[in-house]
Amino acid sequence: MGRLRYVFGLLILLLSIGNLQAQVITSRPGADTMRVVNLINADRLSYLRPDSTTELQMLAGNVQLKQDNTTFYCDSAVFNKKTRYIEAFGKVHINDNDSVHIYSDYLQYYVDSKMAYLKRNVKLTDAKTTLLTQDLQYDLNSKIGEYHNGGKVINQQSVLTSRDGTYYAELKDVYFRNNVDLKDPKYQLKADSLLYNTTSQLATFIGPTDIIDSAQRTIKTSEGYYDLKNRKAFFSKRPTITDGPVKVIANTIDTDDSTGISKLRGNVVYVDTAQGYSILANYIDANRNQGSFLATQHPLMIIKQDKDSVYITGDTMFSGRLSYLDSIMSKDTIKSRIVVNAPDTQAIASANTQNDSTDRYFQVYPHVRIFSDSMQAVADSLWYSGKDSVFRLFKDPIMWASNSQITGDTIYLYTKNKNPDRLYVFENGLAINLSDSNMYNQIKGNRLHGYFTNGEIDYMRAQGNAESIYYVKDERDALIGINNATSDIIDIRFRNKELNKVVFISEVNGTMYPVNQAAEENKYLRGFKWQEARRPKTRYELFYDEVPQVPKVPGDAVLTPPVVNQP
Repeated sequence: MGRLRYVFGLLILLLSIGNLQAQVITSRPGADTMRVVNLINADRLSYLRPDSTTELQMLAGNVQLKQDNTTFYCDSAVFNKKTRYIEAFGKVHINDNDSVHIYSDYLQYYVDSKMAYLKRNVKLTDAKTTLLTQDLQYDLNSKIGEYHNGGKVINQQSVLTSRDGTYYAELKDVYFRNNVDLKDPKYQLKADSLLYNTTSQLATFIGPTDIIDSAQRTIKTSEGYYDLKNRKAFFSKRPTITDGPVKVIANTIDTDDSTGISKLRGNVVYVDTAQGYSILANYIDANRNQGSFLATQHPLMIIKQDKDSVYITGDTMFSGRLSYLDSIMSKDTIKSRIVVNAPDTQAIASANTQNDSTDRYFQVYPHVRIFSDSMQAVADSLWYSGKDSVFRLFKDPIMWASNSQITGDTIYLYTKNKNPDRLYVFENGLAINLSDSNMYNQIKGNRLHGYFTNGEIDYMRAQGNAESIYYVKDERDALIGINNATSDIIDIRFRNKELNKVVFISEVNGTMYPVNQAAEENKYLRGFKWQEARRPKTRYELFYDEVPQVPKVPGDAVLTPPVVNQP
C-alpha cells in the first residue's frame, strides 16, 4: 500500500514538471477579452492553498512568462488564481514587443487589466532613452508609464529629473511635473511642468520655466519649446532674456543658436544698462554672430542721461559692430558713400556679446526724429559711431536748441558723456534764432561751428561767404534796427538762450536799416525757412510728422549689414 502511494506521488510530480511549459494562466470565466499568460520556463513549480478560497501557483528559478507580445522574466513569481494577480521577485525584466524594456527588483502585475507596478531600482529603456525611478506604474495596453516619487530620464547627453512624470512609449513623450530640472551641455532648465519628446529632443514648456543656454543667457518664459537637437527655441507670453547687462522682453522670441539669429515680435523692450540705452519696437530681429540688429514698426531708441534722456526714432533702426563692418568692407568704401536705403533684411539683438560701446554704430532711416529737453532734430537718416560719439544727420537735417534752429546739407553733433558738446554743419549752413515775435536773427555760411554749454548753444561761427541778419537793441532792450552784414567769418554768442553779441572777422560789409524802412529782403537771408511746425515738442510726438509715415514690414531674411556710407 505504501509502495503504491509513493508511485502515485512520483507520477503527480512528473506530470507537474512536464507541464512547466504549458499554459498556466487563463482569463477568468465570463471575461470580455481572453487574457492568457503562457509559462515559457521555470525551474520549479508548486501550489499552495492557504485557505479554501485561495489557490497560489508558485514559480521559481529562471521564470519566463508571456502574454501577447510581452515577455516577463524574474527569479521567482507567485500567481493568485482568484485575483488573477502576479507578484514577481528578483531581476524582474519586462520585454514589451522588443520596443520597451523595464527592469526592477519587484513587480505586481494584474493579468486582466495588464497593469504593472514596479518597485526598487526601476529602469525603463526604449533604445534611445533611459528612465530611472524607484516606483513605476506601467499600462501595457496604452504603453503609458507613471512615476510619482521622483524620476530621472537620460536621453543622450540630456538628463531630466522631476518628482512626477508620465511616459508615453508610442509617442516617445515624457510629461514631467513638479521640480523639473533639465541639464544638457547646451542648456540648463528648471520648470514646474515640461513635455519632452525623446526622439526629436523637443522640450515644450507649459508652465513657468527658467533656462540658462549655451551662451549663459538667462531666459524666463511660461510657454514655448526648445529643440535641443537643432538648437532652436520659441518662447511666448512675454518671455524675458537676460544676457549680462542686456535684457530683452517681447510677446514672442524665436531663436536659432546654430545661426545666431533671433526674432522678437510684439512690444519689444531691449535694455542695455552697460551702454545706457534702450530700444522699443514692435518688430525686432538680431544676428548674434555679427552683433547686428535692426528694428522696424515704430522703433524708438532711448539714450539715458543724468537729467535729459535722448529719444530717437525712424522707420528703420540698424546697429552693428564697427569691427565686423571693417572686416567685410574696406575703409575707403565706407568713407566714400552715404547711407541711402534700408537693407532687405530684419534684425535687432536679443543678446549682445560685445559690450564695448566704442565698437558699435547705429543707423536710423528714413524719417529720423530726435527729442531731448535741450535739443530736438529731424533728418532723413542718422549715423552714430561709438568710436567718436558723433551723431551724423544727412539729407535736409534740422536741429533745434532753445529758440534756435540750425539747418544745412549735413550736420555733425559731437557729444561728450552723451551730452551735446559741439556741432558742425556742412554746406548751406543756416542758423536762425527767434528774438521776438516775427523777429529772427540769422547767420549763414558754407560751414557752421557751434558749441554747447550745459546743453545750450553758447557760441556759433559761420565761415565761407558768411552772412548775417540780426535785430539790434539798445540797453533797455528797445529795437534800434535790422543789421545786414557779410564777412569771411562771423561769430555770434548767446546769453540766456538769445543772441547777445555778433563779431565780424575780416572784410566786413554791412548796413543798418531802421525797422520801418527795412524791406522783406532785409529781414530774411536766402533759404530762410522757419520750420517750428516740424519740431517735436515732446517725446510723445516723435511718431507724428506733417505727413505720418507708415513703417514697412521687412521680409524674413538672413541678416547682413546694409551698405553703409560713413563720411
